[in-house]
Parts: sequence; structure tokens; C-alpha cells
Amino acid sequence: MHLIKRIFDVFFALIAVVLLSPVFIVVSMLIVFSDGFPVLFTQIRPGKNGTPFKLHKFRSMKKARNQEIELIADGDRITKLGNFLRRTSLDELPELFNVLEGRMSIVGPRPLLMQYLKRYSSEQARRHEVLPGITGWAQINGRNTISWEEKFRLDIWYVDHWTFCLDIKIIFQTVWKVIKGEGISQPGRATMDEFMGNTEK
Repeated sequence: MHLIKRIFDVFFALIAVVLLSPVFIVVSMLIVFSDGFPVLFTQIRPGKNGTPFKLHKFRSMKKARNQEIELIADGDRITKLGNFLRRTSLDELPELFNVLEGRMSIVGPRPLLMQYLKRYSSEQARRHEVLPGITGWAQINGRNTISWEEKFRLDIWYVDHWTFCLDIKIIFQTVWKVIKGEGISQPGRATMDEFMGNTEK
């Protein structure tokens, strides 16, 4: 079954890259014209079994720093174009190349930050038993508007109940969620609060 998932990932990603190539070009040009280079935001994230890989996204934030040479808060750095890219999830498109590399899947738990690895409970860490995804079960069930605990519970549910039909369902519901613009961020927040760990073991 996992071979079927991989074949589908490659097929879907290839078709998407070809069909969306004009979008890649337009978005890249808009980022350069609005805030210069680089076009992509690249960050090390944990993949399957916690193995690090380079995640690629379209850059949605300015490189602005304050007088202390520290990055300004996320909410002040997100550009108008960046807000649009996030609302439409177009910032996620370069992750299709991560899928082709075999580092990600179309559907799976979202790849979070490396520092979170040591903060998970043993149960929460099971989200890394599968490849991370561009979208996932948690993304269509609240995305950034639900708590970390609920998000991890949904991730583990996906790990335990994965089927090819479930992936197809998640993809279709993701498209609908993007059209409606639901769950982009927490109320009053530009991005999700950092996960600081919990007392579960």
C-alpha cells in the first residue's frame, strides 16, 4: 500500500508542477518585485523518523530587522503578497519538489520545527512514523485554529488509519478549505504559537 502512495505522490506532484508552472513563474516574479530575492524560504524540518530535510516554500515575510539586528515579529514581517500567498496556500507549492525528492508526501502530518522533536510525548512523536505532507488530516480539521494537542491527536489518528481513499478525501477537502480560506491562523495571531512541550510522557 505504501508503494501505491509513493506512486500517487510522484504522479500527482509531476502533474501539478507542469500544470502550475505559470503560477510558479508569476508568484516568483511578484515576490522579487515586491521584496527582492530570495524567492524561496528554506528551512530544515524533521521528516520521516525525524530525519532532517530542507523544506522549500515561497517566501511570505520580509527580511526586516530592528535596530538590535533581531528579526521583527512575524505579524509585522508578513507582506501583503505574503498574506495572499498564505490565504490561498500558494506559498506551499514549492513543497511539490520535496515530494518528488521523496522527503514529503502529498498527504501526511505537517513538518514542524526541529526543536519540537525533544518536546513531544512518546505518543506525539509517532507522527514521524510516516512522511510529512503538504496537507493532512489536521489541516482539514482546524489547521492553525486548534490546539497543539488536538493537532497531534489528529496526526496520530491519520498514522493509524491511513488508506488511499482517505488521502483522496483529504486532498478534495483541502481544496475546499483553501477556497473558503478557513483555518489559516489562530484568531488574533499571524502564525501558530510555538509548541513548548507538555507533561505527557
